[in-house]
Amino acid sequence: MDTSLELGRDYRPRVIDRVLQHSLEAAGAVVIEGARASGKTMTALNAAHSYEFLDAPEIQQLLQVAPRSLLEGTRPRLLDEWQIAPELWNLVRRAVDATAEPGQFILTGSALPADDVTRHTGAGRFLRLRQRTMSWWEKLESPIGSVSLAALFEGKLPAVDLAAAPSLDSVIDGILRPGFPAMVPLTLTQSEARLRGYIDDLTRTDLPRLAEVRHEPTVIRQLIAALARSVASEVTYKTLTADVQVVAPRINEATISNYVNLLQRLFIVEGQQPWAPALRSRARVRTSPKLHLVDPALAAAALGAGPEQLRRDLKTLGVLFESAVTHDLSVLASPLEGEVLHYRDSNNREIDAIISLPDGRWGAVEIKLGGMQVTAGARALEAVVAQIDTDQMGEPVFRLVLTGTGPTFVTENGIVTAPLSALAP
Repeated sequence: MDTSLELGRDYRPRVIDRVLQHSLEAAGAVVIEGARASGKTMTALNAAHSYEFLDAPEIQQLLQVAPRSLLEGTRPRLLDEWQIAPELWNLVRRAVDATAEPGQFILTGSALPADDVTRHTGAGRFLRLRQRTMSWWEKLESPIGSVSLAALFEGKLPAVDLAAAPSLDSVIDGILRPGFPAMVPLTLTQSEARLRGYIDDLTRTDLPRLAEVRHEPTVIRQLIAALARSVASEVTYKTLTADVQVVAPRINEATISNYVNLLQRLFIVEGQQPWAPALRSRARVRTSPKLHLVDPALAAAALGAGPEQLRRDLKTLGVLFESAVTHDLSVLASPLEGEVLHYRDSNNREIDAIISLPDGRWGAVEIKLGGMQVTAGARALEAVVAQIDTDQMGEPVFRLVLTGTGPTFVTENGIVTAPLSALAP
């Protein structure tokens, strides 16, 4: 469907487009889930042949008297923000059951309803896709794309490019430029204001709409800031509680855990799960996930960190950069059905990101902000991979050091290093 004719806006292609097309060829219905304003509606409209916006007042009235009529239209048919009318789930399921044809419906949702018996009946009929905000490759006006993640998994090494090392200012700009499609063209000052408004809407409207929230919006804003300070780390609820007690002295860990769960149901918080390989040593694998906010620019806005602050605070910049890399790896690995995990053992050896594919292939990624840290990153990566029992797990298909300001080249022992700005699907 032509989005410029329907909504007056040209569609900017996304990595998820190919994933969505393959999913529509395989299942009767596809559910696209993700944070509000991440581009789900435009992506779905681009693939759909008819649609209904369920939050429109006239559609809300129709839901009361003739909900089945909303399923009528050329296929694939988009039902946008389906969680507003969760009773449509079973109607879509029955419509899918009535025909053997794939690609009947696309459902989009920016909040995850609590699991119940009706939603479990989608097994075998629905495929779920996670739409994240735009990666650097998608945001850039002229993406370089010299280091393809898919090519690395095929054993293909990138060409050397020693002259393309980005500046620190360009890295800061990439982190602070939001991946929410409508905010990409804005100046950093404009986007920062929009992001603050986004956080305000989360605390005042989105969370209370999903569940009862007993605390003032100030408390939730403090929690989001605490999460932003701890992105890309194995933060505990105890630590988050201590941070939030500054504005809510009596709040406890159970309440913080509940609020984090609600933010996950809104797709604002995403957990990077641990990888549990077989080891050669007697070390124990740690099992805590790392938590990330939906977009590194949102984390920066929650901290009030602009360009000048990040230039002075390289530690915070490094944390945000690691979260940005993890985010982009998740986006770019989606056409491969890849999962981005992390590894850390009881000896504090760690790998920042493990990309694991369904066929068992895996790649190991070390993340370093500065280009001068490549050698240290490569050594650390080699040391940890040596602890993995590759007789059982297989050798990593590639070892990659992703930097902010480094060039692209391959070391003598086959480790690839490249800047995040060069990474492509």
